[in-house]
Amino acid sequence: MKSGSRPTKLKGESKVRGPASKPRRPRQLNGPDGTEAAAHDPSLVLSVGHSTRPLADFLNLLQAHAVTLIADVRTVPRSRHNPQFNQDTLAAAARHAGIQYVHFPGLGGLRHAQRDSVNTGWQNASFRGFADYMQTPPFAQSLDALIKLTQRERVVLMCAEAVPWRCHRSLIADALLVRGIRTEDIMSPTRRAVHRLTSFAQVRGTTITYPAANPSGDQPQPAPKSRRPQTVPA
Repeated sequence: MKSGSRPTKLKGESKVRGPASKPRRPRQLNGPDGTEAAAHDPSLVLSVGHSTRPLADFLNLLQAHAVTLIADVRTVPRSRHNPQFNQDTLAAAARHAGIQYVHFPGLGGLRHAQRDSVNTGWQNASFRGFADYMQTPPFAQSLDALIKLTQRERVVLMCAEAVPWRCHRSLIADALLVRGIRTEDIMSPTRRAVHRLTSFAQVRGTTITYPAANPSGDQPQPAPKSRRPQTVPA
């Protein structure tokens, strides 16, 4: 071939500009140390309580775990003592940090127990009330909406209480678990605790009840005590 002449294009040969294209890699999430982490896992939901943290620290914590969407499960999405977590303030700051915000009032706490409650294993009235609410269509509909978001987003359940087993998030985590979605509680920028099904929960399909140890209800089981949870590196 003479110098300066163009190469002959063979029949069936496609024209390629630049280097050969490489196969696309699956979408990656950033790990706590800034390195690439595992691809998005739709069977995982994270959980966190905002507590008294400064808002910037809270958002940095979520970014360390590659969160892309906050699912606010507070019935009342504001805080008198921590106004940085009022809905408008939090949503705006999260958006600026590249994190979406969705309020889920249908997953909020502050529910009243039924007189004929089957969830007498909970001595705590708030937990018993939420367990009763978990039997209702509005709860199921809200949970389904949350699960749909997990298919494309890295979701964190957020409420106010820092300790997960003192918050109704733990009951939501039970409901997710029986639907094949595990929950991990954010403990630090680099550690998470694996949620386990409440010890006295009774499961039938996707329905969970928390009956007392004694069928008569005279000696209900207490709420699980704070035990050292199994932790995993984020």
